[in-house]
Amino acid sequence: MRQTTIIISHPNPLTAMFKEIREATISIQAPKEEKVSKDLPVFYNPVMKTNRDISILLLRAIDNTDMQICDPMAGTGIRAIRFLKELPKSKIKTIVINDSDPKATELITKNINENYHDLQEQAGTEIIITNTDANIMLLQSTGFDYIDIDPFGTPNRFLDSAVKRLAREGILAVTATDTSALAGTFPKACRRKYWAEPDRGPLKHEIGLRILIRKCQLIAAQYDKALIPIYSYSKDHYMRVFFRCIKGKAHVDEIVKQHGTHNDAGPLWLGTLWDVDLAAKMYNLIAKLDYDIDSKLIKTIRDESQIGSVGFHDIHYLCKQNKLEVIKFDKVYEALTKKKLPFSRTHFSDTGIRCDCSEKIIVNILKKG
Repeated sequence: MRQTTIIISHPNPLTAMFKEIREATISIQAPKEEKVSKDLPVFYNPVMKTNRDISILLLRAIDNTDMQICDPMAGTGIRAIRFLKELPKSKIKTIVINDSDPKATELITKNINENYHDLQEQAGTEIIITNTDANIMLLQSTGFDYIDIDPFGTPNRFLDSAVKRLAREGILAVTATDTSALAGTFPKACRRKYWAEPDRGPLKHEIGLRILIRKCQLIAAQYDKALIPIYSYSKDHYMRVFFRCIKGKAHVDEIVKQHGTHNDAGPLWLGTLWDVDLAAKMYNLIAKLDYDIDSKLIKTIRDESQIGSVGFHDIHYLCKQNKLEVIKFDKVYEALTKKKLPFSRTHFSDTGIRCDCSEKIIVNILKKG
């Protein structure tokens, strides 16, 4: 059997103090700093575990095999190491683990070596560790089937190079942590960064996510690449989208047709946020994992993926707007069921219901109590 190949570019000595971190199936070393900050050269963010969990689920659920995978801003390397440990051997042909900071490069190497015996399932996989600017690394590559853009703040400056090196039928994963712009706290920043007007109402996180999607799609459209959202969500301090890349001008034209406005916000993506079958398959895969995962989030997304609406109805907001007493959600569910209207909860809001019906119908239900 071919042995795993590890290629390291520009290693540098480590000087920081470390602590052991256990996440899911692996253990890594991470700097001891308690507060996550963009000023830190390398950091581990425990809040992003769900982000990594969902990435694993999605890669397990899609049919792609023998993938060329790229983690351009790897930090401690935890995402890539989890890919190597938790994905079936058939999934990964080559994985490039990069970071622009030399301390991160050496830490990634250390963490790979310490997990080496646990990675024997990936024997034959080429593991390439590089130390360069993410955009330069992407542009100098021959391309990838999966690229994970997970920066601190806006993903904007990495989108062009990522799209250029995204293969046909490839997956692009994009994280944005600048939710204050996308969700309307700083509308001027949203206009500058995302070319759109945000929303400060109860739909602000879904609107922000749709604004992010449109921005990514416009960057790709320049290269005749259509980015189709297959799984999207908003959680904690970030928004996350997985796109499937389809090549061709006609596909791009269909994408652009689905850009528009919603409640005076936008322009934004008005199409679906999820592939229904994929959302169901990802939820079903949770039972095969041997560690804790946010199953409530993934179940809610599975359910709401089946409702084809843009936006949702926030019950508390509507009660306040119409000076009504807040009623139990069970009563709303019962009324919608009698009307034979499909509905679900939404992960965007604890007080929201996703239903492809008019606001007037929901308000009438609330009035009847």
